[in-house]
Amino acid sequence: MPSLPRSLPRICVALGSSTSAELGRAAEREYKDGNTFLEFRLDYLSDPFAGVEVIQHLLASYPDAAILATCRHKQNHGRFGGSLEKQIAVLHEAAKHGATAVDLEVESAEQMKPAVAQLREVTPVVLSYHNFESTPALDPVLRRLQRIPADAYKMAVTARKPGDNLRLVHFLKEHRDVPLIALAMSEVGAPTRILAPALGCVYTYAAPNDGDGTAPGQITARAMRTLFRSDKLTKHTRVYGVIADPVAHSKSPAIHNRAFQARRIDAVYLPFLVAPAQLTDWMKMALALPVAGFSVTIPHKQRILRHLDVVEPLAKRIGAVNTVWRKGGKWRGANTDTQGVIKPLLQHLRLAHATVLIAGYGGAARAAAVALADAGANVTVTGRNLKSAQALAQIVKADAIPLQESERQHFDVLLHATPVGMYPAVDESLFPGKIPAALVFDMVYNPHETLLLKRAKAQGCTIIHGAEMLLQQAVAQFEIWTGESAPCSVMEMALEQSSS
Repeated sequence: MPSLPRSLPRICVALGSSTSAELGRAAEREYKDGNTFLEFRLDYLSDPFAGVEVIQHLLASYPDAAILATCRHKQNHGRFGGSLEKQIAVLHEAAKHGATAVDLEVESAEQMKPAVAQLREVTPVVLSYHNFESTPALDPVLRRLQRIPADAYKMAVTARKPGDNLRLVHFLKEHRDVPLIALAMSEVGAPTRILAPALGCVYTYAAPNDGDGTAPGQITARAMRTLFRSDKLTKHTRVYGVIADPVAHSKSPAIHNRAFQARRIDAVYLPFLVAPAQLTDWMKMALALPVAGFSVTIPHKQRILRHLDVVEPLAKRIGAVNTVWRKGGKWRGANTDTQGVIKPLLQHLRLAHATVLIAGYGGAARAAAVALADAGANVTVTGRNLKSAQALAQIVKADAIPLQESERQHFDVLLHATPVGMYPAVDESLFPGKIPAALVFDMVYNPHETLLLKRAKAQGCTIIHGAEMLLQQAVAQFEIWTGESAPCSVMEMALEQSSS
């Protein structure tokens, strides 16, 4: 009886094309990009048997490729509408034409047990379960799957909160003796896709580099292999990340993962989508995974303080933390946004006695206000909510003025520290008219050049992109987490490449 090859790559690229010609071209592109393990979703084709021929042609040209053939039924979130007998027949043909293994969903297998046994005599079978709504109790799902003998068991569930990911992690650690492919779909579940091989899974799934994935939350194969190095991670790899909502736009994974690679540190930096009400749930997951450290951004910079054991004095004064790490069994917090503000500004002017208008009053604005006041600048705070601006101004003994009034004055520096203009709302600006400063520093870094910066440039102002702050605060984070000097040029290049 055939079995799954031990040399099977740890990343499987899922290909869903509407014609066999497109499937063949997509498979060849992925193979030439270094992806040798491909899933052919034959149910995407009007004639699944036409895809079987593609398997034969591809393997004739690239005999070292591994093909997983899948023909999922419409009743089970697939696209195949034929009989169960025909579904099994498609998989038999795929095996006959060289497929390394086939995937059959448990719902079909339960109705065709003798046929599944016959199928296993000619090819390895991955028996799969999918839940597109939630993460149910996982042990009963595994028991259901194991009632039918197979070579591996796939469990794809949907994560709605960090605790769903945590349950999946615990489940994998408890069942390392079972050949599993288990992951959580959705953006919340994306980290489980990346970590799946390190947690003992046979392999994980990725989307093609220039096409759509076949399931929610799939990450491109190139990112999985080169940015996150999913196939190289082990149970000893240290896990870092950024918590935010939204988080998909974050450039921090590109910066930190390249830095880890440059310093040959066995670590990975992941994006964690954490909604405002899920911070407590996230901290439980971070402790159990375990996470060695993480960046904190909107909307958690102030809320995170109540979850920390030790907060550095500067961060405590600011009342916001953007950097967390675990040491001596305690969660510690610091604020490196201050360096992200000060270093870029010092390239353009002396801060002592400079007049600075800070627009905003959240965590980033608080860090800027404290850092600039400490540097001797004359700080004024503004924003859409004057009471919130006054509360921040009081902390640093600064002035607060209404937003409309700020537009009638002139400052050496305008430091924009709100989310206005951030992707996807790129057509918004807090200052639609005359820019009230000679130098404009926008903390928003996606897009690279915000509408505010475009208007400032058009009015002859000097501008500083938010990417400069992102880079400087990331450099400080890296050094806190690792105790090593940061590879600044590598991090800068990674940021530039991710922004292009």
